[in-house]
Amino acid sequence: MKNKYFRSLKKRMPKGMQSTIMFAFSIISIIIMLILGSVLYIRFSSVSRQETTNGTQKLIEQTGESLEDYLVRMRQISDTIYYNVIKENDLSNQDRDLQREMNLLYETNKDYLRSIAIYNSYGSLMAAEPVAVQKEDPNVTRQDWYKQAMNEVENMHFSTPHIQNLFNDSTFRYYWVISLSRMVELTDKGDTQTGVLLVDMDYSNISRMMKQINTLNSGQYYYLCDSSGKIIYHPRQMQIQEGISGENSQVAAQYKDGSYDETFAGEERKVIVNTISYTGWKLVGVIPASTFNQGMVNIKEFIVALMLLLFVMVIIMNRIVSARISRPILELNRSVMEYEAGEKPEIYIGGSSEIRHLAHSIQDSYEQNEILMNEVVLEQNERRKSELDALQSQINPHFLYNTLESITWMIEGERNDEAVFMISQLARLFRISLSKGRTVISVKDELQHAQSYMNIQKVRYKNTFSIVFDVDPALYSCCTVKLVLQPILENAISYGVGSMEECGEIRVEGRLKNDDIILEVIDNGLGIAEEEVEYLLTDSTRVHTHGSGVGLVNVNNRIQILFGKEYGLHVESEPDKGTRISICMPAVPYTEENRKILEKGYLFSREEIVDRKIKAGIDEDK
Repeated sequence: MKNKYFRSLKKRMPKGMQSTIMFAFSIISIIIMLILGSVLYIRFSSVSRQETTNGTQKLIEQTGESLEDYLVRMRQISDTIYYNVIKENDLSNQDRDLQREMNLLYETNKDYLRSIAIYNSYGSLMAAEPVAVQKEDPNVTRQDWYKQAMNEVENMHFSTPHIQNLFNDSTFRYYWVISLSRMVELTDKGDTQTGVLLVDMDYSNISRMMKQINTLNSGQYYYLCDSSGKIIYHPRQMQIQEGISGENSQVAAQYKDGSYDETFAGEERKVIVNTISYTGWKLVGVIPASTFNQGMVNIKEFIVALMLLLFVMVIIMNRIVSARISRPILELNRSVMEYEAGEKPEIYIGGSSEIRHLAHSIQDSYEQNEILMNEVVLEQNERRKSELDALQSQINPHFLYNTLESITWMIEGERNDEAVFMISQLARLFRISLSKGRTVISVKDELQHAQSYMNIQKVRYKNTFSIVFDVDPALYSCCTVKLVLQPILENAISYGVGSMEECGEIRVEGRLKNDDIILEVIDNGLGIAEEEVEYLLTDSTRVHTHGSGVGLVNVNNRIQILFGKEYGLHVESEPDKGTRISICMPAVPYTEENRKILEKGYLFSREEIVDRKIKAGIDEDK
């Protein structure tokens, strides 16, 4: 029946523990992957956004250079007409040299020009190329290009696109032009007067340049406006003029060269501005936020595929790692439980160094138990019987099982640091408990054993009490009977502070008094009734419902067997106030020689104790 139970337990426990570890690792891995995916997406998005912005900026700069080259050429044509033609000729010249030279310039640059005209200060046409009939009363003095030229005589002026409306065209075609106008000095019959030189540039050249860069279908577009925000070119120019669409050109005209984030018509977008020299025109590139999102589709798909691949790999790795972590402790727990059930299995030894150490300690403790129990049967010696009972109390399988169960819960709860702490404390506890089969150990080792035991109990009792060790270091190098503190501490927990509603306190104090060691265990627990105190050190037949199962009688007998009847325990207790148990032993220096003598049953006299203390270099005044 037991074998069947353990087989079913073995099948259930690894699955539960392994699944918990795997689930925890998977959750952590998913969170890490989500964070990593988000970081990658943000990083790629930032890089893609920057590349798109840089590409747009570079294209704007190249287009701006082309526009500037075109406008520089128009300025050069205007300068040539003014300085080489107008200033060098008289308008009344019968040979009409001025007309011939204007015609030559026009024919040379007719791919870029629509017309050249010269007007006097009254708005009368003085010369034009190509020769054409002026429309009746065009009233040029009221047109913007004329007024700008006359008002600002030092500058050249570029108009916004408009239909050429000065001359009659025999083909009845209408041409869009941009007018370059400037004030000039005219010579007529030797007299000097002011006038205006008008050079109408063919708008189709600028329109063609702008159309070449407005070929993307991603929503990104480019437009050209003057310094006041009037549209020169826009891919949706007709819709804007009819009020169907709009553009934030007046704001863009105020921007300096660079890139800006803005919101227009409820849409976020990035605007890149480049100023065209000589004109104050603004070449503007607009990148809607949707354009950036379109560029991230492939990146999103790549990141999703990468995350799915990593997730599959993580699931596989988590399964391997969780099995590797859980298997050693579960195997160790199974072997201990089978041992507790009365079987004689080999204690499982494997896993990390801490678990192997613990397994070796458990294996050694069980082997030592067997040896000690055989000695009890063979020798029937009271001293060995008391010591064996104490050892059996310390290595109680229930205590070990409960401790291992606590460790298992910690691992399942991913409290790995606390689990490692419990394992190291349990290993240290067994190392000192065994002590290579010795009965006499140093006070330092005994205190270390007590500290390990209390560290484990504090975790098991969820820190419902505190423990304080206040022991004079001079006691560390003295001899003591092994395992005298643990049964007392266990009783202090079980009968004193373990069931208190308020936080209890246990103190372990130690001092030298004359030539004796005084160790005291003090608690502020429930205390012991007066009628019970007198039986604690005399009646070994009482049944202990909980606690060490050994009682104080055993500890008292072991001390007296080893050191003499004048030593042992003293109990003071008062209900609801606490208990004080004092241990009195001779201060024999701990050396290998003294240990062997004591274990053989020899009792030191006080004179011998003093001599050995002097020999060991222990100060008598401490």
